[in-house]
Parts: sequence; C-alpha cells; structure tokens
Amino acid sequence: MEYWNIEKSKKGNFSFLPVIPFFYYFIVPIFFFLCLVDRTQGADHLLYFEAQGIAGYSSELNKAIFYSHDPHAEMQKPSLGFDYIKRFSGESGDWGTFALQGRLAMTVDAEKQNSTKLEPQIYNAYLKMKTPGPYVWVGHNRPAFGLSSYFDTHALLLRTLAMQGFGYDRDWGVGLNKDFSWGDLSASATMGSGMPIRFEKSFMTTARVSYGVLARDNMNLGFSLGYGKTLETMGYKLMDHEPRRMTLAGADFAFLRNNFEHRFDLLGGKWLGKDTYALFYRFGVNLDREGRLKIEAQPTYWKFGEERNYQLSFGVSARATSALTLRLGYTYDRDAKDNRVVLQLYYYRPVAWLSDLAEQLKKKGGGLNGENP
Repeated sequence: MEYWNIEKSKKGNFSFLPVIPFFYYFIVPIFFFLCLVDRTQGADHLLYFEAQGIAGYSSELNKAIFYSHDPHAEMQKPSLGFDYIKRFSGESGDWGTFALQGRLAMTVDAEKQNSTKLEPQIYNAYLKMKTPGPYVWVGHNRPAFGLSSYFDTHALLLRTLAMQGFGYDRDWGVGLNKDFSWGDLSASATMGSGMPIRFEKSFMTTARVSYGVLARDNMNLGFSLGYGKTLETMGYKLMDHEPRRMTLAGADFAFLRNNFEHRFDLLGGKWLGKDTYALFYRFGVNLDREGRLKIEAQPTYWKFGEERNYQLSFGVSARATSALTLRLGYTYDRDAKDNRVVLQLYYYRPVAWLSDLAEQLKKKGGGLNGENP
C-alpha cells in the first residue's frame, strides 16, 4: 500500500508528500487510538471538528474564486478536518503534549477552468515535552521567527508575512522555548520546506527573544534572526528545487489596549537568495466586550529582488455562535491590479462524544487496558 507520494528531483533528492491513503489509514486512526487507550481522565485530551467554506471574486480574473490567496496555498480554501490535542501526565505532573491537526481540502484553480482536486493536509503534528530547562518540541510546528511564532492566524483571512511567503507558517524540525518573568526565548532548526517533507539539502535555523508577556502586560516586543538555505514552496507545491540562501533579521510588536489591537512585523536581509524586506501593520477594533465582532485593516509592503509591491486589506469578523465565525475580507494588490472580495464560513467545535465514550469505558472496567479505576 502506498502511504506517500514520493517525488525525485533532477538532483536525485527526495520529497515525501501525504496522499489520501496515508491520511485515512494512518493519521485518522492514530488520533482515535490515542484518545481511547489508557484512559484515566476524560479531560486530558481535546478533539475538535473543523470545517470552512470559502468563496469570493477576483477582478483580475473576472470570475469567482474559492480560495483567499492562491489555489496552491494551504489556507484558506474549502476543507473538512480535525484538531486533536492530548496531554501526557505522570506522578510529578504534566510532562508533554501531542498535537495533530489534519484536513482534507478542496483546491479549485480558477486559472485552469476551475479544475478541482482533493488535497490531504497535515498542519500541526508535534510532540512538545517539558524538561528541567526549556520546553522542547519535535515535528511540524511554528519556526521561531517573527509574529507568526506565537500568533496563530492560519484560519484568518488577513495574512502575516510568513503566510504571505516570507518564511513558513509551519515547518518540520525541532525547537525549544523558555518563558521568563520578563518575556521568552525560543529557537528552532527545521527543514526549510514548509508543509512538505523534502530532502533537498535545505535547512533553516531561527531564534527569537522577546520582552513582555502579552497575557499580562498587553504587549510583546520581539527580535528574530534566521539563517539557512530554504526552498520556495506554496503549500505542498515546490516552486524551485534549488535551496536558496536565507539571512534575515526581524522585529515584531504587539500592543493591546482596551478594545484596540496593534500588531507590527518587519524583516530584512536575504530570502530565497534575493535582497528582501517586508513589513505590515495590523490594526483591529473589537466592537463588543466579548470579541464577537471585529473590524481590521492591514497595509503590507515588500521588496523581493527587483519586485516591489503593496497590498491593502480590510476585514470584518462576526462570531455567530460559539462554533461558527463569519469573515468578510477585501484585498487590493497593486502589481496585479486586483480587487478581491472573499467570504469565509469557519466552523470549529469540540467533539463531546469522545469524552463521553472514554467515561463509559472507564466505568465498564477502566478503559482498554483492563485496569480498574
């Protein structure tokens, strides 16, 4: 049985991409197994069902689109999936967390007569362990660079610099982070390929130090450094087989006050072998105390080699229920002369029946391992 789509580049290097049999016959069963074995408490795991619908209009293409950015980008496009988190504990307390997020996305390419294909995706897939010093993670997680290292925007319409293509929102490798009273320190060493696992002699090392605890101080100021030879990818699509030099420095700042949110991110140096600098500012206003209704504006500017471009984006987010969020976004792209409007329905809900099943197994005899409670 074929679990991976194995591609071979002209240089003889290999790429492993998930295909549907792997997604269904390995990833899906493994999180159910983790949920049901060795159950002593129903609260040491969380399972969520995720679904999203995307539809919009592009003035450049003069037709409907079913993605927010690009048909090959991992987000946002119609998809169904799950998000699973399991906590491991011992006599001394919690020692680790396992996270697995997968989805089956539909890619509709408006530039190819709306050709459609299904794409399995593995997003979060890591084990995070507590040590006497820092927390250490291994798997597919956020690299330690910039705002994207802690600000999760994969489900949002407005994009960070990493989602824009200047870095990776997720990458395969290892990392560590340590919290202090004054801020935090993090570092990572990853494959430099983003979503796919590729053995193309690419790598990326990053580190970030920050001042301020956002949950306590309502501010966080970070400085990042990155070095490596990275691949140009968009989602699972490889744009160039040749790893290119990366030497980047960056700064990011988040400031929350009352109902206002300010987020800045900038970077400069070499990305994919070209002189690069990019920056954006995101301003948000929560229109109610519960955060159910928010409006945002974001200008983004970058120089990549000889290319210079800017985008202006606006968004409205409304939480209709505890599980359903509606988002409407508009983006103007100067180079493409494109005016794009996108509507997103995002559904994210805990799966309660799994905890109920675990409790029933516990009452009947202590779970699958046969131990009594």
